[in-house]
Amino acid sequence: MPVPAVPAVPVPPERGLAGIYGYLAPSTPAERKPGIWRAYDITLIGRRVTVVLDGVKLIDDKEIPGITGGALDSHEALPGPIYLQGGEVGHVAFRNIAVTPAK
Repeated sequence: MPVPAVPAVPVPPERGLAGIYGYLAPSTPAERKPGIWRAYDITLIGRRVTVVLDGVKLIDDKEIPGITGGALDSHEALPGPIYLQGGEVGHVAFRNIAVTPAK
């Protein structure tokens, strides 16, 4: 007997591509483009973030209002790890990552 298809559940914009999970949605929805490399430029100074995807600014100097669900603790002022997240098992890869201190 075939398994019935599960209807797709819409993803809130702040949980989708280029969003800050649970807090900030991109100014325009970012289109998924499977099979091609994408370029992000993310600037984070304190709680303020700018996100550029493939040369298009999607979040412009917005304040993240609190710690995200991936936070290890609430010590925001202390140095900590950087996490890269991909929700599709086996479909997300990263390359050419550079971390540069903001001036």
